[in-house]
Parts: sequence; structure tokens; C-alpha cells
Amino acid sequence: MLRELSIRNLAVIEEVHLSFRNGFHVLTGETGAGKSIIIDALGLIAGGRGSSELVRYETDKAEIEAMFDLPADHPVWGAIEKLGIAFSNEEQLIIRREISASGKSSSRINGQMVNLTMLREIGEWLVNIHGQHEHQSLLNVDQHIHWLDEYAAEKIMPVKTKYQMIYQSFLQVQKELKELDLTSKKALQTIDLYRFQQEEISAAKLVPHEDESLWEEKRKLSNAEKMYQHTADAHEILYGRGKALDQINRVVTHMNEIAAYDRENLQALSEQIQGAYYQLEDAAYQLRDYLETIEFNSEKLNQIEQRLDVIATLRRKYGDSIADILQYWEQIQTELQQIEHKDQRMELLQKQLSQHERDLYEAAQRLSDERIQAAQHLADDIIKELRDLHMDRTQFSVRVDKLEQANDGAPKFTKDGSDDVEFLISANPGEPLRPLQRIASGGELSRIMLAMKAIFARIDHIPVLVFDEVDTGVSGRAAQAIAEKLSLLSRDCQVFSITHLPQVACMADSHYAIYKSIDGQRTFTQVTDLTAQERIQELARMLGGVEVTETTLQHAEEMLQLARIQKKNLQ
Repeated sequence: MLRELSIRNLAVIEEVHLSFRNGFHVLTGETGAGKSIIIDALGLIAGGRGSSELVRYETDKAEIEAMFDLPADHPVWGAIEKLGIAFSNEEQLIIRREISASGKSSSRINGQMVNLTMLREIGEWLVNIHGQHEHQSLLNVDQHIHWLDEYAAEKIMPVKTKYQMIYQSFLQVQKELKELDLTSKKALQTIDLYRFQQEEISAAKLVPHEDESLWEEKRKLSNAEKMYQHTADAHEILYGRGKALDQINRVVTHMNEIAAYDRENLQALSEQIQGAYYQLEDAAYQLRDYLETIEFNSEKLNQIEQRLDVIATLRRKYGDSIADILQYWEQIQTELQQIEHKDQRMELLQKQLSQHERDLYEAAQRLSDERIQAAQHLADDIIKELRDLHMDRTQFSVRVDKLEQANDGAPKFTKDGSDDVEFLISANPGEPLRPLQRIASGGELSRIMLAMKAIFARIDHIPVLVFDEVDTGVSGRAAQAIAEKLSLLSRDCQVFSITHLPQVACMADSHYAIYKSIDGQRTFTQVTDLTAQERIQELARMLGGVEVTETTLQHAEEMLQLARIQKKNLQ
């Protein structure tokens, strides 16, 4: 569960620190007070995208920190371990998010830096936020198949995974067939060109990095005369007319003489000079030997230049380097083989494609069978939940049909199978089942979504569920039913709800009021964990509006008393 939430400089919130308990929490306040900012903060903790617009005006950054207390066997620990984050499942999980005024974001899990993708992977196990936009996902028929698969994931996902492996193989073979077919049409135009290019490159007998060694050799041959002259001059100075070595040898003799009288100070210096003499003598021998290797070979230079011209020509045609040219040769060699053996390859691929189609059909059928069974169970569970939400006469069905066939009559396959899944509803007795988006009102959608959340909460083990005005469009008995359902749901997880309805607020175990105030030119939002007496005042405000009377106070107190009785009856 979420134990603590700290927010600094987020929108109109300067600083708020909240502690939470188990059960059902409501957040209430006037429109525009900043209730949604608390939800935004939880969304950012769960990996939602941030922006500089969320940072409080004239501050450097917004900071959000949340501490979760989770059981040692919760699935999130496995997800954290998979990401390579150090942790102890016997301690709290702390997530910190910062958004700078420039829009840059940083995230930490237990003090360790993570990127947004990693944070989102962890957040999916911790917080599930339901707002009005999720109504649209319920109305999006394309999403219904995913709802159904998630509902029966234990049975459906192994079958679906196997299907998708076959589907990927099918697509790969299909793609190769199309490429071969396209290649065959171009074969007559390209085969002669490829053969010419292949022969031209082969005739050159290229060696990797050959041009580099040729350039080095050309540089030496082109400057052979200069190299010979300088080498000869250096050798002459050491051994010729200058007799530098003779002069140094005399220095050695003098040093040996005077070192005999002062070995302590001069012996090392004498040995150093003698060592230099031997090194120079060795260098002179090496210069003499090197001098003999220098050659003036204009014919060889001409051969090297011709070879470099050949390589340059091939580079202009086939690549920036010899490695690129050889790679291109291998590429056209492969393409030539494909062209020359395309008929055999296409025949083999056609057989593979036919086998994949048979395997795909069988796998898709097994997937459909699992979905048909799951669809009935999901419909029964939703109807049961809707009964609790005072939609007693509503009928709900999950239709699983085959996708329309392609123009050639072949089965149509997608990455999710060959099924078309759609939620159908009949809100009134005697009316046929129809697509959800055609007849469901806003209030009905809210309750259907709540029913589905109640079902999925028992499956996905997410500890924190957040409902942003899930009670929109309802009142009276329907509002009371939603309140009871949220209360029941909070036994399996921690539930937060933003609400404007006193029927919902009175059923909460914890009540937080959001207030907005203006100090000078700045707006501030504060969050208060209400006491029992303060709850009466807040409920009275929700019941009576601007003016709180004795009657509304008495009504609020009575609502709280009845809510306590009702919660006991729900146990």
C-alpha cells in the first residue's frame, strides 16, 4: 500500500506531505481546488510523462516522493530485480520523481537512478489510475480483446504466446516470398550487372587494409632520394669526416682519467658518457644497414600507383573502403544465388507458408476456444458486479466472432489472433444486446468500468487503485451503490477516489479535503486529513453548497452514522 506521499512545487501545490492508511480514501473540494493534482502526482510516480508546465511558477523544479509498504511476495519485487535495481523486499519501496522548469525529468527507485521506461514498468505494478479518459478505452472496440485476454490471462496468454510465435514465422516467410517475387521481376535487368560487378571486384583480388600499406610504401618510394640523403649525412657525421664518435671517445678517455681521482662524484657521470658512446655507435651501424635498404625503384612505384588507381575506381563504385567493397561483393553474391535459385527457394517457401497457415489456423482456433469460454465467465462476473451497482436489469455480453475474411476468402490473421471481440449491453428489458458505445450513458459507463475494475483488482494484485470522479453522471441509489462497491474493493487494495458526491464521501475510511487559498498574488493548495468533526463540516458543504446550516450538519452526521452501519453490513 501507499504509506506516504510528498509533493513540492507541483502546479499550485507549494508543499504537501500526506500519510495514508489501509482502506477507502476520498478526496473532496471545490471545483478548481487542485484535487486532480494529487492524482497527477501519483501518475508521475507511476511513470507518467511530465512537463515544465507542471512546475510551480517561479520555482526550479517539482518534486514528488512516494513510499510503498508491500508484502515480500508482491510481483513488483520480481520486476525490480529484473531491471537490476538493488532492493530488500523486507523494506519499504521509495520512488522519487523530479521535473525541472526546463522540462527535464529524473527518477529514482530506492535512491537508484532509472529512466522513464523502467519507472513505468515498476509503476504498472503499483498504481492504476482510472479517469474519464478510460471511458473512451471502454468504448474503443479494438481494446475489448485486450480486456478479455487480461481477464483470463492465466489460460489465454500461453496459447496466445504460441500463436504469436507462429504468426511471426508466417510473416517472415510471407515477406521473403514477396521480396523474391519482386527480385524475379528485376532479375533480367540486374543479373548481367551483378555478374559484371562480381567479376570486376573478384579480378581485383582485394585484401583488407591493402590500400593503407600501399600508401605507406608509395610514400617511402616517392621520398627515397630525400631519405637516402638524410640517412647518409647522419651516418657521415657519426662515422665520416666529422668523426663525432671519435670526439666522444676522447671524452670517455678523459673522464676515466679524472674519475680515478674522484670516483664518488665522477664515476657515474663517466659511465653515463661511455654508455652514450656505445648507443651512438650502435645507431651508426643501424643507419648504415638502413641505408642499404633504401631503393630507387620507379617501376615499383608505378605499379603501386596503378594498384591504388584500381582500388580508387572500385571505391567510387562500391564503397568507401575495401571492407565495404568486399561486403558489397558478398551481398550481390547472395542476391545472385537467390535469383539463380529463386524457383527452388520460392517452392520451399510456399510449402513453409502453407504449413504456417495450417499451424496458424489451429493456434488461432485454440485461442478462440479459450476466449469464448472466458467471454462467458467475464460477462457473468460483470453482470454480478452490475447487480451490486443497481443495474439489475442490465444484460451484458462479450461477443467473440471471427474477423472478416480477406478478399480471396482466406482466414484473416492479426497479431492478436483471428477474433473480433466486442462488449454488448442491453440496459432495459426487452431491448436487444447492442454495442456498448451506441447506448450506454455516462453514468452507465462509470458503473461498467467500476465493475470491471472490481474484477481485475482481484486478478492483477495492484495495491493502489485511483478513481478520478468515477461517479460522474450518477446520483441517488446508483451513487450509494458505487460507494459500497468502492468500499468493498478497498478490502483487496487501497482505493482513492475524487468525488463530488456525499454518498460516496461518507463511505470512506479516510477523508482528505483540498482547499485553495490566495495569498497576495500567489495561489496555494492545501490538503487536510479530516477529523471526525471536520468530516461532518465537509459533508455538510457537499450537501448544502455555500451555506452550511444546522439541518445539513445533522444530515451529514446521520450519513456518517448510516455509512458506518452499512460498512459493517458489507463485511
